[in-house]
Amino acid sequence: MMTAQQAREFADRWLPAWTGNNPEKLVAFYSEDAFYLDPAIPDGVKGKKKILAYFKKLLAQNPEWVWTQIEGIPMKDGFLNKWHALIPVGKKKLDFVGACLVQMDDNGLIRRNEVYFDRTNLFLEILKHRANKQE
Repeated sequence: MMTAQQAREFADRWLPAWTGNNPEKLVAFYSEDAFYLDPAIPDGVKGKKKILAYFKKLLAQNPEWVWTQIEGIPMKDGFLNKWHALIPVGKKKLDFVGACLVQMDDNGLIRRNEVYFDRTNLFLEILKHRANKQE
């Protein structure tokens, strides 16, 4: 069982890799047979190559977002990661809180990562931003 301190230490290395559009750095935290899902891909993707392809698109669209851990709650083979994200849309920065399941393999790599949060406000702000750009 992972401790809360171990979850914090892992998150302190892993979450910064979500910022800066470096998908290779991010995918290095995942095992070869990892499974990943988030609200944009509710059926998820399996395998490091498919995850990398997805991360390339995702990070290219969001190079300046910042993810931080609020709390790591230990569970079998990993932790529940309560997180905060600051996501820029145009000149605005939107705040989000969500959770993700992080299960690790025996080598300390993520074998399963499921991300959950309400994207409604994000979509509305993106639509407003696009409409303002077209005016």
